[in-house]
This record gives sequence, structure tokens and C-alpha cells, in this order.
Amino acid sequence: MRAHLGDQLVIESPATGVTRRDGEIVGLHHADGTPPYDVRWSDTDEVTLVFPGPDAHIRPVEHGQAGTAHEFSRPSTDEEETAAAASQPTGTFNPGDIGRRVAVERRRKKLSRVETARRARMSPGYLAYLEERPADPTVATLIRLADALGIPVTALRGGGADLPPGQGHALLHPQLSDLGSDECRTLLSTHGVGRIAVTASDGRPAVVPVNYEVVDDTIMFRTAPDSVSAAAVGTDVAFEVDHVDEAMSQGWSVLAVGPASVVTEPDAVRTLSERAHSRPWAGGQREMWVSIRPTSLTGRRITPADQ
Repeated sequence: MRAHLGDQLVIESPATGVTRRDGEIVGLHHADGTPPYDVRWSDTDEVTLVFPGPDAHIRPVEHGQAGTAHEFSRPSTDEEETAAAASQPTGTFNPGDIGRRVAVERRRKKLSRVETARRARMSPGYLAYLEERPADPTVATLIRLADALGIPVTALRGGGADLPPGQGHALLHPQLSDLGSDECRTLLSTHGVGRIAVTASDGRPAVVPVNYEVVDDTIMFRTAPDSVSAAAVGTDVAFEVDHVDEAMSQGWSVLAVGPASVVTEPDAVRTLSERAHSRPWAGGQREMWVSIRPTSLTGRRITPADQ
């Protein structure tokens, strides 16, 4: 018998095959995955040392995944990621998406893997595996992870990907407060996705999402000369970025207003292209850099009134 962290240990009745008890393997005592195991039982949530008998078997967290226990802490290679993606049936979600959402939310909350695993009552090794490799965790594991990160389970599964943010209930006693310029700059951070408000070529107003960078307090984004966002050049524009915490019904927004212009200096364009954190998500040829120098920077935050 061999197991990986996160696998289920199932004990069945020899006569009927009915599951009598099951739990998640949260600790290995041998590098090759052989018994004994530390098991967190689903019925009591207690962890005990288990030497499985003949009535026990392993239910892998990822069927068909070969390897040894020490591989859980090793990041996957490009070849492994490609093979894992290719193995997913067409039209179904990639279980690895859950791990990526966990990793992003964990970093957003500034939580280490060790602290997140402690909150979710799982081993750091299994959390590392979940973030780095395609896996299909149990519902109980998802619930614990979502609780540890302060988000709904549906957010980990990507169930709200096609819904606008902020559909939850408002706080019972909300407080709307203004943000100082320093906090606005901190929230803008170094890069992300924001929205730019422009007047399109047909004279109608438009709001367009763009991937942006912040360099020396100047907002930069890439676009194409014939795009809607290129209409910002030579005008005063509004640029907005925000974040909504669905689980806590709170959030913030920052609004920058200032003139937009094209970056034409070759060295500056080359430096921006080399240091950009991401290519524009919209794809295509978008090599024209536009800068916005804020003359006004304001923000607001919604929190519970007692904070």
C-alpha cells in the first residue's frame, strides 16, 4: 500500500463493501508512501496514527497520478503542466485551476503556505501539491481551504467567473471612508487590471479594462493605435482600479485623473516592454505605450462601522 498526502484512507466492511470510516491522509512517515499514516477522520476531525489493515484501501486524490511522497513539494515542470492539461477531458474544468486560485488568494491575503495549511487543518506538503499540480480535492478540503482564505467555496471552483462582483449582501452597518493619497498609491501597487474612461472616436463615452503598470507614480498601459483605449492620448482621462471582498462584503476603489500621452522615447519603450509583469490579456499587437500622470488621486473604502 502506498499513498500521497491528501489521499483518502477508506475502511470498508469485508462482507458488504460498505464504507465504515474514511479520512484524509495528512502525514506520511516514509518517503515511499508506505504505512503508517497520520489520518484526519471525516467523522471526528481528529488525527490519529493508523496502520491500515486488510479492510482498508487508498482512494487517490488524483487518479492515475504516479510518484513518490517527496514530489509534493517539488514545482512541476513545463512538460508536466502541459501533459496534465492535455489529460483533462474537453469541456471540463481543469482541477489545477483550484490550486491556482488558492495560490493567488493566499498571496493576496499575504499568507504563507504554512499558515494557510494550519488554518485549513492540512499538511503544508499537500497544499504545495494542490497549488502546483492538477488535483481534485474533496468537498471537505475545499470547505476548509475556503474558510482559511475567507472566501466562498464557489470562488475556489470558479463558479462565479461569469458573474459581476458584489452580488453578496451589504454590511449591516457599513462605513464609507476616504483614502489618503499614500494609501491610494499603495493600492495601485505596481501592476494589475484597471479601467480607463475615454471618449471613443464616434463621440460616445467608453470604459475599457487594461493591464497596467505603475512606474514612478505614472500609470502605463499598452494598446494598439486603432483601439478604443488609444483615444485617451492627448486628453484628460479617468483611470479606476478596485477590489471587492465578496466574503466580507467590503472593498475599495481608487480613481486617478490626469493627461494621457504616448511614450515615444525608444529606451523608455524598451525598458517598459522588458519589465512589464504581463502581456495584455486581450492579446494581439499592442506595442503602443500610453502614460497617465495623475493630477488627482482619490479613493474610498467600505468597511464595517466598528473597524
